[in-house]
Amino acid sequence: MDAAKRQEYWRRNLRLMAILLTIWALVSFGAGIIFVEPLNDLANFMGMPLGFWFAQQGSILTFLVLIAVYVWRMDKLDKEFGITEYEEGIHHS
Repeated sequence: MDAAKRQEYWRRNLRLMAILLTIWALVSFGAGIIFVEPLNDLANFMGMPLGFWFAQQGSILTFLVLIAVYVWRMDKLDKEFGITEYEEGIHHS
C-alpha cells in the first residue's frame, strides 16, 4: 500500500473512532449525567426512570454496540483497502 492509501485508511479510521467516541460521550455523560433529571421526568424504562437507566445500563449497552459497529466498519474498511490479518504465504497451525 502506498503512502497516500495509508493516509486515507488512517484518516477514515480516525474519523470512525471520533464519531463513535462522540456518540459514547453523549450517551454516557449526556444522558447519564447532564440530562438525567429531564430524562427522569420524561419517561420510565423497564420500571426505572430513564435517566437512571442510562446512567446504570444504557451507557454500557451503548458502548458494547459501538464496539460491534467499530469491528464491523473496520472489517469493511480493511477489505476495501486490501488489508488482511495474516501475511500471504505464512500458515498458522
